[in-house]
Amino acid sequence: RVAQSLIFGTVSIANALAFTPNFQKGLTAATRIFNLLCRVPKIRDTSENLSEKWEKGDINFSKIHFRYPTRPMVKVLNGLNLSILNGKTVALVGSSGCGKSTIIQLLERFYDPERGYVSIDKQNLADMKLSSLRSHLGIVSQEPNLFDRTIAENIAYGANSREVSKDEIIEAAKKANIHNFVSSLPLGYDTRLGEKGAQLSGGQKQRIAIARALVRNPKVLLLDEATSALDNESEKIVQQALDQARQGRTCITIAHRLTTVQDADIICVVNSGRITEMGSHLELMRKKGLYEKLYTLQMAPRR
Repeated sequence: RVAQSLIFGTVSIANALAFTPNFQKGLTAATRIFNLLCRVPKIRDTSENLSEKWEKGDINFSKIHFRYPTRPMVKVLNGLNLSILNGKTVALVGSSGCGKSTIIQLLERFYDPERGYVSIDKQNLADMKLSSLRSHLGIVSQEPNLFDRTIAENIAYGANSREVSKDEIIEAAKKANIHNFVSSLPLGYDTRLGEKGAQLSGGQKQRIAIARALVRNPKVLLLDEATSALDNESEKIVQQALDQARQGRTCITIAHRLTTVQDADIICVVNSGRITEMGSHLELMRKKGLYEKLYTLQMAPRR
């Protein structure tokens, strides 16, 4: 019996040792997770409620200076000024790395500016409650984060602070021009999307992301290169959904393809950390500045 016990004990220890690398990986992962959970946010929150303060929804960036904490030697925004009136569509264009996405991130208060301030209706964002501010913002990015859940759950996630009804989900899907496709599926809105929306095409994923943004009925819609990764046919369908989505609300759109922003109320050219040109498509083309140069390069036939 002693020998048998020793054999069983040895085998058990050997089996356990085989899993030592996995235990170590799990310990490392758990340590990183707990370190993240214990981090204190640098963004200061307040108790102000934006919904009680939001009158018109005019947005203002005043003398903004900014550099990312991970790149303190690189100044991204250098005295940027920008005013956006309620209900208008403003397009931000410029070369890669000029600070377009940074402007949106400052509006969402992922960061605070080094100098200057961002305000809504003359109220500094730093004095607003974060959850209240972000509840009024809807964003559609270049690569949406979809989950291996049903279509309905993925759309409802856009307003995850409350219970979202099926009627709200369907209404958002209709506005995003995806309802007919979903209805054609055997399980409809109960269809699981797979990891990262693997069951969908690029255009379909973007329209699900638009529906997710609209289900919270945001006052401001943020579009960060929302169609840049799509082919021409998918881009046209998604652009139609975006045009409908921005009706009746303020929209800030970042675009690489300048053909997608020609109908914007105002096009702003970001260069060297500032707004260097501003106007409609025709006005900027007549100025013969950086916008006209970028547009001409994009429209030139490729050999």
